[in-house]
Amino acid sequence: MENFVRSDTVGKVEEIAAKYELLKRGQYTVNVPPAELKPIPLDRNTPLELYEARNAVRIARWAGANKDAAETFAKAEKLLVQAEDYKKRNSGAKPISMVSREAVQTAEDARLIALKRQDEQRIAMERQAAADREAQAKAAADRARLQAEDQQRQRERAEEAGRLETERRARAEAERAAAQAQAKLEAEKASRERAALEADARTAAERAARETAAAAAADAQRLRAEQAEREKQELRAKLIQQLNLILETRDSARGLIVNMSDVLFDTARHDLKPIAREKLARIAGIVLTHPGLALEAEGHTDSIGSDEYNQSLSERRANAVREFLVKQGVPSTMIKSRHGRRFTGREQRYSSRQAAKPPRRVDRVRRCDRHNNLNQPSVAG
Repeated sequence: MENFVRSDTVGKVEEIAAKYELLKRGQYTVNVPPAELKPIPLDRNTPLELYEARNAVRIARWAGANKDAAETFAKAEKLLVQAEDYKKRNSGAKPISMVSREAVQTAEDARLIALKRQDEQRIAMERQAAADREAQAKAAADRARLQAEDQQRQRERAEEAGRLETERRARAEAERAAAQAQAKLEAEKASRERAALEADARTAAERAARETAAAAAADAQRLRAEQAEREKQELRAKLIQQLNLILETRDSARGLIVNMSDVLFDTARHDLKPIAREKLARIAGIVLTHPGLALEAEGHTDSIGSDEYNQSLSERRANAVREFLVKQGVPSTMIKSRHGRRFTGREQRYSSRQAAKPPRRVDRVRRCDRHNNLNQPSVAG
């Protein structure tokens, strides 16, 4: 802070030498942001005392008087406001100067009070820090002492535990040796008993396995037989249904017999008639959808002619049917042909109308192969 003498200054001017060593600590220390350190512009119409009051209040605020000496600082601000009010009302220089000087003194008192309290707070904080350090040092010493005592106790406990452990191991070793001897005897006994039990268990398991396998095989055989029987009956019913749409079909102990009741051949001939070829072709189509069937073609003749002639004729007629079916695509291995029998007067008598159509026919018997496991006769015609 620097004072200067104005031209209108009244009184005696005297220079003094001030030594900063004589001032108290912090007298010239102002912690103020640089942006706030602005010079106060002077106005000749404003008394110097008012400028001093403004500056004193500002310095007190920078020193923290508004916080640490709030009551005194508020009084200084109030006096400054009063001086500013006097200036606005042009109350004269005397009341402005008087109130301004009082504001300066009050602001300075607030500043000093704030500095004193701040110093007291600093000293208190230093004392508290010293006390805290002393307490921490004492606590650290106590912890070190307690830790040393605890370590000593742990060492004593460890030594005691070691002694007890040595004694325990000695007893355990003796007990272990005795237990091993006893366990060896019991193990040998248990081994013998276990071997006997395992032998009995293996025997029982083998017997149970044989019985289970036999039962399973029997069940499987029964199920296969039942399945085969169901399939046989289903196939038999299906074939009867399909073949009945073409020719009369009946079931017998030999198999399914398809009876071609119409006359297939002319008298003393073995050539198939067109109607016979048509029906045999349709039957061949059904047979081809069941590749597991076995067919037998049986030829029959009437009672005219000798037995030797009729035997040869029936065989030729059966072969004619077989050859026709083979030409229709039926494998030759599926078809066998054999002669039937001729009709004598004792077996069947005809009236004059019946004699017009003597039994010139072929019966075909159909069986299923091993895949269907059916022993059923097939169609005859």
